[in-house]
Amino acid sequence: VQLQASGGGLVQTGGSLRLSCVASRKISGLRIMGWYRQALGKQRELVATITAGGLTNYSDSVKGRFTISKDISGKSAYLQMNTLKPEDTATYVCNMAALLGNYWGQGTLVTVSS
Repeated sequence: VQLQASGGGLVQTGGSLRLSCVASRKISGLRIMGWYRQALGKQRELVATITAGGLTNYSDSVKGRFTISKDISGKSAYLQMNTLKPEDTATYVCNMAALLGNYWGQGTLVTVSS
């Protein structure tokens, strides 16, 4: 299974972006989808997750600004990012965790200018 992430780009402070992550096929036993990010010189951190049942979880730094969602097919996850800040600048990576595998997409770069 391959995950394709897209939607990153350059945006001004206060702007919005929507990231997408699409799996090459439906993942059997999918448990949770998530977005992580890694800024230059920093460790990867969790941004948001959504379970197969639709329960969501957010890091404190993005709570109230970002919204994670998934489509009904279970092949795609999205991250709506509003009120972006320069500290949101990072490479965003999607993850899909299933009973028999843990899958990572390539990163998509988000740059927020001040």
